[in-house]
Amino acid sequence: MPTGSRTSQYKKLGGRKEHTVFNRVLLLLFWRFLRECRSSIFLFLTQGKGLSFGTGRFVPWKGVAKKMKRKVIIDCDPGIDDSLAIMLAVSMEEISVAGITVVCGNCPVSMGTANVKKILRYMNRLDIPVFAGEEKPVKREYADALDTHGSDGLGESFLPNVEGYEQDLGAVEFLEHALLKEPCSVIALGPLTNLARLLQKSPEAFERIEEIVSMGGSFGSRGNCSPVAEYNYWADPDGASMVYEAAEKFGKKIYMVGLDVTRNIVLTPDMLEYMKRLKPAAGEFVQRITKFYFDFHWQQEHLLGCVINDPLAVAYFADRSLCKGFEAYTQVETEGISRGQTVVDFTPEEYENGLLREHNKDALCFPKGTAGSLTGVNFYGKRANSKVLIHTNPLGFFQLFFSRILGVKEAELDLLPKLVKETSYEKSSIN
Repeated sequence: MPTGSRTSQYKKLGGRKEHTVFNRVLLLLFWRFLRECRSSIFLFLTQGKGLSFGTGRFVPWKGVAKKMKRKVIIDCDPGIDDSLAIMLAVSMEEISVAGITVVCGNCPVSMGTANVKKILRYMNRLDIPVFAGEEKPVKREYADALDTHGSDGLGESFLPNVEGYEQDLGAVEFLEHALLKEPCSVIALGPLTNLARLLQKSPEAFERIEEIVSMGGSFGSRGNCSPVAEYNYWADPDGASMVYEAAEKFGKKIYMVGLDVTRNIVLTPDMLEYMKRLKPAAGEFVQRITKFYFDFHWQQEHLLGCVINDPLAVAYFADRSLCKGFEAYTQVETEGISRGQTVVDFTPEEYENGLLREHNKDALCFPKGTAGSLTGVNFYGKRANSKVLIHTNPLGFFQLFFSRILGVKEAELDLLPKLVKETSYEKSSIN
């Protein structure tokens, strides 16, 4: 006969059943955790297993990084700094560039498409397809930035054209086909017109974008084509507004690599000379396409050097430790004197934790403990559709940029820390 009372037997059976249910709940929670954190886990595996305390960046985990690449489409408007960003992207083993789409922005689409091919020829990467995109903004007249980038859009380097390598598809069609076939990320270095047209044509394809890293906008820094607006969003505010609204609708976040961080990425004459000493051919090429940019920054901002905005977006896509920021609901103004302004509705918690206080301590003079009652702080109560980057690590960036563009080891860049020091003209660096 069985020992023990019926009550004790029922307790044992019930306990076993509860134990099974508990295990299933744990497995379900673990599975959901893996789904939510898959991007972070991927970044950990591809970027490192420890920190390099000299740079604040992850040390690559050899053997894994070489096997795993993040697939991306680069949407751009070359442009001098776009060209440097393309050079960086195709030099990085962490990134697999599936295609390059061109949008009207710094220069007309036909010129920008030709410039991409010129850069790809120099990098020996004409295997990457290039697709011509939208020739005008969503709702307004097109305004180029050739005064900044030169009459050829490439610093008046007048590099010879590349014949052939034409594509039957336009940029929007390519984005649609590529994303419906396989989800991937987009690094947007110009106005967001192509992405806005993709959204109109195929919302399901837009929804399959894994991540959007956008060089554009500004939170606390001044604008570069109006007191409040950065050029890419000013050039097509309607397109940018559509993309940010769609990000909120689909539960996505746009990584906003704006002027708050890019203004700290200043390529100086000494850095350029250092590049030429390390790798003469590469240094001469960079000098050829940036000379006009150097002259522009001297004339317009009395700066000895040039701000290279777009490469930071590419670098951040590969290495998230290069910039820090906060999540927020962001809108883009489409009319009036504030056209193109990014209106950032952040939460009291982000202010109170000191991130914003340190960044904007001179502009946001709010007493500690009062942020929650301020008008405009978490005003709409909407979920975040962006991560607004406000701190960056110039030394870490230039170590990555130099090592990949020049093909040298970071350990060999012994003079770079001294050259980078005190080059930025906005105090939003990661110490």
